[in-house]
Amino acid sequence: MSEPTPAGPTPARSTPARSEASVGVVQAIVAYGLWGLMPLLFAAMAPAGAFEIVSWRIVFGLVFCAVAIALTRSWRRTRTLMAQRRVMAVMALAAVLIVVNWTVYVLATTTGHTVEAALGYFINPLVTIALGVVVLRERLRPLQWTAVGISAVAVIVISVGYGQVPWISLVLAFSFGMYGLVKKRVGGTVDALSGLTIETVWLLPLAIVTLVVLGVTGLGGGVTFLGDGWVHALVTVLTGPATAVPLLLFASSARRLSLSTLGLTQYLTPIMQLVVGVLLQHEAMSASRWVGFGIVWVALVILTVDSFAANRTSRRTAAVGAPDAA
Repeated sequence: MSEPTPAGPTPARSTPARSEASVGVVQAIVAYGLWGLMPLLFAAMAPAGAFEIVSWRIVFGLVFCAVAIALTRSWRRTRTLMAQRRVMAVMALAAVLIVVNWTVYVLATTTGHTVEAALGYFINPLVTIALGVVVLRERLRPLQWTAVGISAVAVIVISVGYGQVPWISLVLAFSFGMYGLVKKRVGGTVDALSGLTIETVWLLPLAIVTLVVLGVTGLGGGVTFLGDGWVHALVTVLTGPATAVPLLLFASSARRLSLSTLGLTQYLTPIMQLVVGVLLQHEAMSASRWVGFGIVWVALVILTVDSFAANRTSRRTAAVGAPDAA
């Protein structure tokens, strides 16, 4: 009979934990990096208009999901979820919110408003917190209230300097924040692949109708797929995996990382969008915009510091409350 294993963590156990965290960080960085480069993909799809891009994104996203489900042999799980009315109803609402987000985002990045889109994703974490208070009746810590208040000041500063409310930023932030809130309702039962599949199934009729209308009427340049060369067609097809892969990587990283670490990596996307908008697409950045972005970054630093502090406090509390090993 072998001797009993000594109590407490061992190096053999901590090493895999560190490896899992490392994998999670890489997955999160790749996911947010791909999202940050998305404006370049949409630019490469020119002369396709925003509505055509979103429609093909839905169609080829569903094709990619179908292939992924076939390879992972998870048809049974997806069919089981689709048989549940509550799940389908919640996913229908999620589909509406994400198609609004996609459409506004593509319109923004293809019409010279990538910087405004970046602002939307900078303030998204703060909007998510605000939605938690309003919808879920969550209680905020003082620093969280401070961060939300500062972000509101930033929106006012940018609005005054820009001459109008930054609607693109606000619609993107609130639509994605609401999308996350809705997904949270089924997060324990619906995996990322099945969820994306169900959402795109809901959206497929809308995509088909949009493509037919564009093709018949010629609105927005009509349908350019297969009519602008094989490179353009290939780029269009790539919108499928470009939509699905980051989401699947994000879902996998979320299972491996703490919320504080995951929250820190999410700022990579809007930073890259800002770089693309200013340096590659040569969008104007007025002084008021820089001031507004600077105020948002201050709010995000406060939010990040508070998150790490709260995480450290919870770990200490758990350590104190844990019984000593015998």
